[in-house]
Amino acid sequence: MGVHLVSTGENLWAISNRYGVSMQTIVELNGLPSTSSLVPGLGLFIPDNQPPIRTYKIRPGDQFGGLAQRFNTDITSIVGANPGVDPKQLFIGQIINIPSPVKLRLTTLGFLVPSGGSDILSVLESLAGQLTYLAVVAYSFTAEGYAYNEIEDSAIVARSKQLNITPLLMIRNFTGVDFSAELAGNVLANAVYRRNLVHSIVNLISQRGFGGVSIDFEFIPPPQRNDFNLFLRELKTALGELILHVNVHAKTADLPTNRIVGAYDYAAIGSIADIVAVMTIDYGYPGGPPDPIAPIWWMEQVVQYSVTQINPRKLQIALPLYGYDKVVGASITHAMSVLTAQNQAITTGSPIQFDLHAMSPWYRHWSAGVERVVWFEDIRSFIEKYRLMDVYNLLGTTFWQISLAAPQNWAFLSKNIAVMK
Repeated sequence: MGVHLVSTGENLWAISNRYGVSMQTIVELNGLPSTSSLVPGLGLFIPDNQPPIRTYKIRPGDQFGGLAQRFNTDITSIVGANPGVDPKQLFIGQIINIPSPVKLRLTTLGFLVPSGGSDILSVLESLAGQLTYLAVVAYSFTAEGYAYNEIEDSAIVARSKQLNITPLLMIRNFTGVDFSAELAGNVLANAVYRRNLVHSIVNLISQRGFGGVSIDFEFIPPPQRNDFNLFLRELKTALGELILHVNVHAKTADLPTNRIVGAYDYAAIGSIADIVAVMTIDYGYPGGPPDPIAPIWWMEQVVQYSVTQINPRKLQIALPLYGYDKVVGASITHAMSVLTAQNQAITTGSPIQFDLHAMSPWYRHWSAGVERVVWFEDIRSFIEKYRLMDVYNLLGTTFWQISLAAPQNWAFLSKNIAVMK
């Protein structure tokens, strides 16, 4: 696996020589501010010529010989990738590594909030091979259920289709600066307004050239749980072959009265939608205490519950391309891209720690005498999340959002994963 952990006193020249990779390549793949900028604990993605490592959970009857054939590799390679594992004493549920040219196949979706600059199209072009879908975050709806466009997105939609990325109209119950439970609840509870919403969404999709819709209704009042299911069923009928993608808050059990997750009936939504994306992000949330944004232990608990309700081949989980810089002992939170978080550690000389339970990086720094803690993602945490998708045979992942720089993620994805189109 091409990951190098920077130790105290190391420089990029020595790392470059060790792996036979130019300093400039390491700088570009990791978004480093310069060839002289490193900090202890920094995880670097180093390209190599080794085959991708697949992650596999042993099933009844599995033997290394059969797995070698299935993954187009050999027994010796599997044994070498699993020191301490006895091939003659495999047990059901055991996790092993398999070096294999057969890449993990994923369906990916990137969220994008349109802006007036040309940089957005450049970002889209740079990621063309790594996105199946693009959810354009530019739509809301009125109190009577009429969907409308908030931000001009025609150039983005057109360029997506040219790049063989399927654009989806993303609609939210968003009013001004936040999600409105009242807006969602009132429209979903009213049969006329519900029909208005279905018809106006389908009309906008047709008029603006989308390949489907991505629904992001958050804080739906729990009493509207069945109304939300009715809306989705009516919408899917009207969409026909077009994609119905539904985003839902993460949970580890059904909590029908909970104000955040109560309205999401995973089983019903999974039976209606083409794709269900569980938002496995913001475990550490803005305004809350310094916590990892997407700790792997929590993500796995969410996945374990989700696959009991939703076909894993319909299921995506979310990856954050951002970090949170939080003032210790206060509710002040500053969001930034994972690259900005990484490079802030470098410029402030803050050693990066890695929490082995969360499988997430973090660091501490001081600004104007105030102690701050930053949790973010790096190549190590991204790899763990892709391993989770492989183990549970999930459809894929979503990224919030692609305008946030995350070069390590894209470099790893490009080398190790086959993105389905």
